[in-house]
Amino acid sequence: MTKPFDLLVVGDANPDVVVGPLRGPLRFGQREQLVEHGGLVLGGSAAIMACGAARLGLRVAFAGRVGDDPAGAFVRAALAARGVDVGSLVTVPGLPTPLTTVVTAGDGDRAILTAPGCLTSTGPEDVPRDLVAAARHVHAASFFLMPRLARSLAVLFALAHDLGATTSLDTNDDPAGRWDKGLVDPVLKVTDVLLPNAAEACALAGEPQLVLAAAFLAGRGPTVVVKDGADGALACGATRLTRVPAAPADPVDTVGAGDSFDAGFVAARLRGLDLPSSLAVAAACGSLSTRAHGGTAAQPTWDEAVAAARHVFPDVNTAPNHRTSHDPSTPDTWSRT
Repeated sequence: MTKPFDLLVVGDANPDVVVGPLRGPLRFGQREQLVEHGGLVLGGSAAIMACGAARLGLRVAFAGRVGDDPAGAFVRAALAARGVDVGSLVTVPGLPTPLTTVVTAGDGDRAILTAPGCLTSTGPEDVPRDLVAAARHVHAASFFLMPRLARSLAVLFALAHDLGATTSLDTNDDPAGRWDKGLVDPVLKVTDVLLPNAAEACALAGEPQLVLAAAFLAGRGPTVVVKDGADGALACGATRLTRVPAAPADPVDTVGAGDSFDAGFVAARLRGLDLPSSLAVAAACGSLSTRAHGGTAAQPTWDEAVAAARHVFPDVNTAPNHRTSHDPSTPDTWSRT
């Protein structure tokens, strides 16, 4: 039987208060600074990725935690409005919903301040076995913000494999700066695709040269797909390195672009596209998502993403690659090439 969900996303969901761009340094001493834009939008790497995947046509379920407060109600409604199943989004009494403030700069950089709230209490019990069994692919995000879940994620991903699903991980930043290999390495062994940005890849590997960092991480198990900003994206597997250029963009707001990239890559692979075409579609999704403020407002449809990808990578092939296309009678297999 065909599984009910293409994708299960596990991780963080919270409101983002996005303000900026800030021209110059952030000032303390009770100084008030004016910026051009401010908005309350759906945030959290996992939540933005889930919305992007739903926008691309996948059937998406979400597992995680919010508090029993107005912020949690906002998150639940925002995810549901974008077509994400929130039946396993747990409401936790007595703990607040996470909240993030994003201060953007004129050069595309940003500072991120997060109050984790109930996020640190997220654990394996929040991801029902039946839901894992119902999904073709399981994606986890914000690894270092959820220490309880991080310690059990290898078991969860192994279960996903046993139940016929593929897996992907976007660790995002480590606020503590430790990048604990003892915590990460067991998860990489059961991760099909690792999706860091360039800085995260180098930090995870302890290697300042990006290609060497990607190769080191690929040696731990996964295909490593790296978001490299204006330089596009690269994928490093067991036997080859693949690069695609960035899609042209005049960004309004880069918040969530990496999460939209993740959604594009997973959607393309689940549709059966080959690795270079999937990488190009992912890069296009990341670029197109910067057309509006917030992480979800400008996420593209599948047709928009493919059209944008072909502008910079004319060889995009949307015909299914039978090594990766979904056959309901067998598990999905993502070749590590």
